[in-house]
Amino acid sequence: MADKKDYNSVSVLIVGAGPAGLSTAITLKNQKPELDVAVIDKAAFPGNHNLSGAVLEAGAIAKLMDPVDPEWAQSDDAKNVLLSKVTKDDVLFLLGNKLAFPIGAAIKMAKLFKLAFGQMAHSGDFICSISKLTAWLCKVAQSLGVEVLHGFAAKDILWDADQHVAIGVKLIDQGIGKDGHKERNYLPGETINAKTVIIAEGCDGLLAEQFIEKAGLIRQGQQLYSLGVKELIKVSDDQYKKFGAGRVVHAMGHPIWTPVAGPSMFGGGIMYPMGDNHIAVGMIVGLDYKYCDFNPQDALTRFKEHKFVKPFIEGGTITEAGAKMIPEGGLYAIPRCPETETIGRSNVLLLGDSAGFVNMCKIKGLHNAIESGIAAAETVAEGLDAPKGLARIYTKKLNDTGVIKEMESAKNFRQTVAKFGPLFGMPLSVLGGWLPKFHIEPDYQTMTHATYRLRPAVKFDKDTFTAVAATEHREEQPCHLLIANETLCRETCLGKFGAPCITFCPAGVYESIQGQPKAANPSNCLHCKTCQRKCPYDNIRWTVPEPSVGPRYKTM
Repeated sequence: MADKKDYNSVSVLIVGAGPAGLSTAITLKNQKPELDVAVIDKAAFPGNHNLSGAVLEAGAIAKLMDPVDPEWAQSDDAKNVLLSKVTKDDVLFLLGNKLAFPIGAAIKMAKLFKLAFGQMAHSGDFICSISKLTAWLCKVAQSLGVEVLHGFAAKDILWDADQHVAIGVKLIDQGIGKDGHKERNYLPGETINAKTVIIAEGCDGLLAEQFIEKAGLIRQGQQLYSLGVKELIKVSDDQYKKFGAGRVVHAMGHPIWTPVAGPSMFGGGIMYPMGDNHIAVGMIVGLDYKYCDFNPQDALTRFKEHKFVKPFIEGGTITEAGAKMIPEGGLYAIPRCPETETIGRSNVLLLGDSAGFVNMCKIKGLHNAIESGIAAAETVAEGLDAPKGLARIYTKKLNDTGVIKEMESAKNFRQTVAKFGPLFGMPLSVLGGWLPKFHIEPDYQTMTHATYRLRPAVKFDKDTFTAVAATEHREEQPCHLLIANETLCRETCLGKFGAPCITFCPAGVYESIQGQPKAANPSNCLHCKTCQRKCPYDNIRWTVPEPSVGPRYKTM
């Protein structure tokens, strides 16, 4: 963790040291070496809070790194991070626990006819670890003179409602006990003043949502989310060779939806090689699922048992695991200023997942995170003398670079599936560009009494999952997961739905204690924030904990 020096005032403050924020810092410092640029991040070390499917478009990383070092691709760091290019791109439909039908030809045909879901092809993209990618970009940023400060958790954006500008951010107090009293190690949260604030803290960020509310930004459509759970499994030499170093697998169907009967959920399984005999295996499930007893980790278990998947990982050792949400609402869910249609307002810009730049037709948003970071840097470089106009310049650049055009191409994909279900929604999504904008209910309102019929016989081992995520929090700090109305949980949710937070939380944070659902194990929290988006009564709020806590991913 960096020494906490007095960074009370800075020209450009970037909140979040992920690919989007670091891309901004790198590009801006390379163009304007004299400008003071600071990045703050709540994680203890670079990459600790970064998890993704991490199939990265080659053009995005080249656009970022070429101006910094034309020979970057030959560096040991780049070779260690960008493991290989995709040479075999399998898209499968799984029917039951044994059958796997390749549908890659349909994807290629859709691409030929320029249909939206043809973007799902990944050949030529880099397979990489986003944790390692972030650590590398952090190193590049620091080499250019950027102050990257880990262990700094922001709890509030300071917004001047009269001037319609941000004046900085407020960091969280440290050294508060469970009872709310100041302990001997108490440190009051500092205020960092900034001429420009760039928010790049990832999906469903606390600061981003505060800014959207304070600045009066609106979404034309509902933001939807998926939860991704992922394991890194070390396998034998033979298993790894059989799978292949340049192969990625995306699978739809079993165990989360079938064409005729059974589960009906958006999402699917993923597999890709991570070097050193490791294969990443994951399951992504839309949080608009209806099953009150469903846990995406149960679907991951079923996926790993499938006849296609099992031979590659059987007998392997899980060395790392984690979970994160994905913003899937697309173009309509991007928050904009109602008066100007800008993405951000005045001197505050929203980047990457904080804005919702995930293209679900591609099943990825990492390239757009980097592109938005570059656009934000170019915006600041051009608009230093008129910071109130930054959001306008930024939005134009996002249009010019193609980010918005790409989001436009997938604008109705996820909503169509949400409206009609996977069976009818997937084929109807071909007409997405001609379909109207649907009214979609938020994820937390979709839960019913229905139960998931494919739950494994053995309960998923969340303790081991959490242990290999290496998550930790100071036990004495106040619980950062707030249940607004415990009576509602006890007297309504527990009886009606069985307190689903106990089941769906991937880290086992929630328990029923003497009939009262509680966030009993906040130190297990993976910071995925699923609880505040899937609680059926919208009764849980994730607040920022002390810095340097949470998961400590290394290769996710």
